[in-house]
Amino acid sequence: MSTDLSAETHLNLNGIPVCDTFAEAFPMTGTRLIITAYSADWARQAAHEFCGNATSVIACDVETALERELSADETPDGRPGVSLLAFAFDKKGLESAVTNRVGQCILTCPTTACYNGLPTDDKEKKINIGGQIRFFGDGYQCSKKLGSQRFWRIPVMDGEFLCEEKFGTIKGVGGGNLLIAGDTTEHALQAAEASANAMREIPDIILPFPGGIVRSGSKVGSKYKTLKASTNHEYCPSLQGQVDLNIPEGTQAVYEIVIDGLSEQSVADAMKAGLHAAAACEGILLITAGNYGGKLGKFHFHLKDLL
Repeated sequence: MSTDLSAETHLNLNGIPVCDTFAEAFPMTGTRLIITAYSADWARQAAHEFCGNATSVIACDVETALERELSADETPDGRPGVSLLAFAFDKKGLESAVTNRVGQCILTCPTTACYNGLPTDDKEKKINIGGQIRFFGDGYQCSKKLGSQRFWRIPVMDGEFLCEEKFGTIKGVGGGNLLIAGDTTEHALQAAEASANAMREIPDIILPFPGGIVRSGSKVGSKYKTLKASTNHEYCPSLQGQVDLNIPEGTQAVYEIVIDGLSEQSVADAMKAGLHAAAACEGILLITAGNYGGKLGKFHFHLKDLL
């Protein structure tokens, strides 16, 4: 049977019920990479490879996604490019994940270069990327220092791979979220797509899941002791009649959108944009958010503040 939501659903937006609840997020360490290439297509291809298997730190080394595409006049070398954001639990883990992915996915991609997108003079906030990848040059690599930054030139078969040595980091926010319940899969997915597209207009955030949308929302823990997380069964319509659900009668599909950002404000702005976009769509029965009673993370994004 479905849970009676009337006690906690005190809000509405465009006539759509919105739970008076909050999304719970937690601190993460983030960085920004600028990737350029001979063409926008090759910059996107490098980004696509870099972002593989990077949806959730539950089972991935990093959460990363395309932030936005860059025109030639926005990049350090005057070529088309993209910016990516990457997040991990700590600076050490972020350095390892980004170094591995730059070496495997950016260095290997035709015509690319890789630059730091978060300049900082604080040595404690820097991670060493190009300074580790340079060893692939087998002694033929060379460096050039411009101002306080060092760049490494690594010989490859189509010329040189240019990579900045140190990348800045920042204490960011991971795990902002919205849950969107629809009367059909089509309606729920259309609203989730609209929500994700609206969020992408906000600077300094990424949506790390496929297309920005999660079908397999998770809860902390499992009946199986080896698992850190498992399916969020209270939001699975197929379990109707087996467990108490936290979704309205008639719900056929629920999609979640997870947001990582460089600041608390950027995540709040993205959630607000996504909430309003979803509430403007047909067939939406409920918009809510996931939390763990405030025990998981210190950032609480109350939906009532986003209306």
